[in-house]
Amino acid sequence: MTIIVQKFGGTSLADVEKIKNVANAVVREKKLGNDVIVVVSAMGHTTDNLIKLAHEISDHPSDREMDMLMSTGEQISIALLTMAIHELGYNAVSMTGAQVGILTEETHSKARIVDINTNKLLEHVNNGEIVIVAGFQGVTKEGEITTLGRGGSDTSAVAIAAKLQVENPGSVERCDIYSDVEGIYTTDPRVVPTARKLKEISYEEMLELARVGANVLHPRSVETAKQFQVPMRLRSSFKLEDLGTLVIGVEKMEIYKPVTGLACDKSQVRVVICDVPDRPGNAGKLFSLLAKYELSVDMIIQSYARSSNNTNDIAFTIDKDDLSKFVSIKDEITSILNPSTVHIDEDIAKISIVGAGMIDRPGIAASMFETLAKEAINIKMISTSEIKISCLVEKMHAKQATEALCKTFELDGQDVALVHGTLPE
Repeated sequence: MTIIVQKFGGTSLADVEKIKNVANAVVREKKLGNDVIVVVSAMGHTTDNLIKLAHEISDHPSDREMDMLMSTGEQISIALLTMAIHELGYNAVSMTGAQVGILTEETHSKARIVDINTNKLLEHVNNGEIVIVAGFQGVTKEGEITTLGRGGSDTSAVAIAAKLQVENPGSVERCDIYSDVEGIYTTDPRVVPTARKLKEISYEEMLELARVGANVLHPRSVETAKQFQVPMRLRSSFKLEDLGTLVIGVEKMEIYKPVTGLACDKSQVRVVICDVPDRPGNAGKLFSLLAKYELSVDMIIQSYARSSNNTNDIAFTIDKDDLSKFVSIKDEITSILNPSTVHIDEDIAKISIVGAGMIDRPGIAASMFETLAKEAINIKMISTSEIKISCLVEKMHAKQATEALCKTFELDGQDVALVHGTLPE
């Protein structure tokens, strides 16, 4: 008998009726003859409400106490879902991250999973019980409760599947991520209604899309699935017959198109450190300081040194949520690098095309740039990888750029398979 790990997000658990619907989805999988482990998020807007409560008490609540508070949301979900499954006549047990044995770093709010002790988990599974696990949380070796940060429940689910697979190869069939979307689309269907749903996508492509702003799966969960070769399936908790999108290794796919998908990210800010003296070590000082304050950087460009004053500009992007933290260390950056000015541009959108078919295929970048030029859209920054090209444009042009590039790379139109293969029944 194989194990199916299921994960249900907050929108799938927003009220009692939706919790009952999730219980039916879990039992449905059990009836198919599989052992089932379920990872859940907090109900609906519970997390946002808890954050609001905390900030009504304190402008700067401690990370430790925030973790204590935030972890309660998932505990409500696991208890209610377990009760709903009991009402359907099936044995189930709820477990917090600490009870499962999800061991994390000694870092609050953004901890990473170090290890998972699966003994208790498998004990319940072997007794025929459905196990309902609180996602997004773990515990340090000292017993401190931690949370995993954005996308933590996705990460919890995939990490559990990966650890079980490592301990007993072949024991896990896949990890199903349920949400209110029906799968992974070539681009956001709210922006381009004719976007196609993909039947399959590779880990590599999904990871790039997740990193550049496609908010369907968190990058850490995809990284873990890729590392341990755990098949993932993104599907809707409201359309249980729909197989959604399967995420698998690129080696199992036959690529027909160079570009698989497009993402638009409006949540970044561009920072330009102007006229930095062109001396060895200055870039290292800058990015070491950003790392010290846990500021993650995405796109980075350093201009060619100007011979007239022997300086260059260093430009990079950060998440908008980190802007206030960056502003708080702006004077420290200035004192270290002595630039002429630090320019902050919030009026940007990052448009990215992704596809494993780009590898060793010339002309993709040219097509992207020509398309934007025809639309009179100026490019502020460019970043590339083997299977991704990202451009920064003005935010007002984001929708126009998305629609134009979808036409250029044939990402809209009728729902046809971009790749082929056999989906699990």
